[in-house]
Parts: sequence; C-alpha cells; structure tokens
Amino acid sequence: MTDLAFSDLDLADSLLKGLQRLGFTHCTPIQADALPIALEGRDVAGQGRTGTGKTAAFLLATMNRLLNEKSPRGKLRALILAPTRELAIQIHKDAVVIGKETGLRLGLAYGGVDYEKQRKQIQDGVDILIGTPGRIIDYFKQHVFTLKYLEVFVLDEADRMFDLGFIKDVRFLLRRMPDRELRQCMLFSATLSYRVTELAYEHMNDPVMVRVEADKKTADEVTQTVYYPANEEKIRLLMGLLKRMNPERTMVFVNTKYAAERVSDYLTANGFHNAMLSGDVRQTKRQRLMQDFHEGKVPILVATDVAARGLHIPDVSHVINFDLPQDGEDYVHRIGRTARLGASGDAISFACETYAFTLPDIEKFLGHAIPSAAITPELLVEPIHPPRRPRPNRARPGGGRPRRSRDRKPSKR
Repeated sequence: MTDLAFSDLDLADSLLKGLQRLGFTHCTPIQADALPIALEGRDVAGQGRTGTGKTAAFLLATMNRLLNEKSPRGKLRALILAPTRELAIQIHKDAVVIGKETGLRLGLAYGGVDYEKQRKQIQDGVDILIGTPGRIIDYFKQHVFTLKYLEVFVLDEADRMFDLGFIKDVRFLLRRMPDRELRQCMLFSATLSYRVTELAYEHMNDPVMVRVEADKKTADEVTQTVYYPANEEKIRLLMGLLKRMNPERTMVFVNTKYAAERVSDYLTANGFHNAMLSGDVRQTKRQRLMQDFHEGKVPILVATDVAARGLHIPDVSHVINFDLPQDGEDYVHRIGRTARLGASGDAISFACETYAFTLPDIEKFLGHAIPSAAITPELLVEPIHPPRRPRPNRARPGGGRPRRSRDRKPSKR
C-alpha cells in the first residue's frame, strides 16, 4: 500500500463508505497513480501486475463521475468490458460492494446463462453495464440499450481481448460510442503491448500511460521453483508435493482438458478433494465450482487457462504449473493467482519433457532464471491409479450399434 489514503481523494461519500465496509483505507500503487488522473476526467491506460487493485481503480473513477454528472438515471452511462465470463462476474461482484450506497443500477451480461433475465434487467434500465463482448453486442443489435448517453468506457484485460479474438467486437462498440472527446475511456491490463497501446491511441483521448513496476513481472512475495521431472514422474511428483504441503487452497494449471481430467482423476483416487475447471464446463457449474473454491469447500482446483486471469481468489497459497504454459505472459497470469495484495505464496512449475522448451522464453520474459529444485526419492510417491474414464461411443449418443432408420428401404440382399 502507498501513503495515499482514499479519503485524500475527491471521492463521493457514498464510495468512501463502500471502501470502509471493505476495510480499504489506502491506495495500492496502481490506484495511487491512476485514480487522481481518472478523477479529473482524463483518459487512462494503466499497466499493473494482476492482483494490484486495477478493478477498484476503474470502478471508483467510473462511479464517481456518474455521481457527479447530472445525467438521466436508468440510461446506460458506463460500459465495462471483460474478456471472460468469470472476470465479468468478479467485476460486478466488486461493483455491488463498492457502490452499495450510491444508488447506481448495475447490469451484468455474459453468455451461457440467463439470456432473458439479463435482457430484461438491461431493458428496465441500468447506469453501469458489465459484460463480455459477445453478449453485449447481441443485446445492442437488438436495441435493448443505446450507447447514446455513454459517459465512461472501460476495457479490462485488453491484451487478453486480443488473445481471445475479441478485438473486432471491441472496435465495433467503440465506433458506435460518442466521440472520444465526449466520453472518458480507461484501459487496464497486466501488460501494455504494442497492439494494446495502438488501440489506446486510436480510440482514446490523449490517454495518460500509467505503468506500475513495469520492470517487475511478478510479485516479490511469490516464491518460484521449477522441477525437471520426466513425463511419467509428473503425477508421482505432484502427489509427493501435495502430501508435504497439506494444501488448503491450491491451483493446479494444465494446458489441455484431457490433462485436467487425468490430474483430477488421480487426485480423487488418492484422497485429494478437488474440482476441475475447463472451458467447456457449463457456466452455472463453473460459477458453483469457483464459489466452493473461494469459500474453501474445495481445497484444490485443477484448471486450464480459463482460470488464469482476472479472478480475485483470496488466500491461494500455492500455484502448481503441472504443465508449463506456452509463453511468459500466461506464466505471469497463472502465478498471479497467489500472493495477491501483499500476501505471500508459492509457485511451483514442472519443466517436463513435453513443455520444457517453453522455459527459456518464460525466463527471458521474466528477466531472470527461475530457481530449480532437485527431485528427491521421497518426493516421488507411487499413486493409486484411477479407473479409466469410459470413452464416448461416437457412432451414436447412446452407444451401441446405430439403428436402421424406419424410413430407409430394406436391402434386397
């Protein structure tokens, strides 16, 4: 935390009450640098590590502007875009707490669930709409809301928007908003790459670039370690480490759905209560799994990169990269799930035969080598093997031989 108190800023009393309820008194570095500029109404492009308080920064600036401007209530006045459903839900959850005393109406729109419910909520009138690009554009094209009264636009995790192919959707919305001189735009990301910076200068009004600890890619409080197991040793090493660390809230990252299923099955067979999160898990189930993990009901979450960004899960003690990610940015986002807001944490990576080739690029991105550790015999625990998952019969959904259609004529033979 910095020496700048929220009470020293020109924030509405209702927002200060929300911060007091959360126990927040002083700004983090990204908040201390970005908030004074944003509260003046200027555009901001902010870079800061994950878990440094970027969400609170743009929520406070957005809500404060809407409270100070005498515009019609119930009209969409602020739009906040996030690349993933989980991040949109998290931003909305934070906005509800921070803005509880403001009277501002919040809307949430993301794919997978509650289509008509979300549609009706927006039609009834919201001041701030938070969501993912696809569902937002869907409602916009149906004239569920208009961008005519928009005063603030926020783009969170802008680099991830590029990675997931949403940037055309973002530009579609930007071109239909009021002119840049008539609205405030805030862009936040863990990395400000060339393409993100280009987007900022194309659609923002002389933005102020705010970079916090740009030379440090990861938090000092994260203890990083890399092991070099053979492919067949990875499960044994994972079991040995988990038995030693007695995990209370641990995330295990893998690169594929198949690997997630395999690791989860082994953990279950060996008595480790866990949940699995991948991209094709239904949205309602994903939310329930994240809630259980957040509340400590599930101590281990096995996940693909769908859970690597934007989620604030307090007190994650360990992040284990069972599979090394493909690049340095993904590595930073993964291990950023631990050591959030000054807490400490451990990040353990397996540089196996399949993924060790990505380690030099990760270390080059970090600017330093990751300390290695030896694999001792006591770390390699022989696991109980889980039963094999049944393979789906691709001939027909119910399995077995396909039935002959009643409409088809029998063969003459």
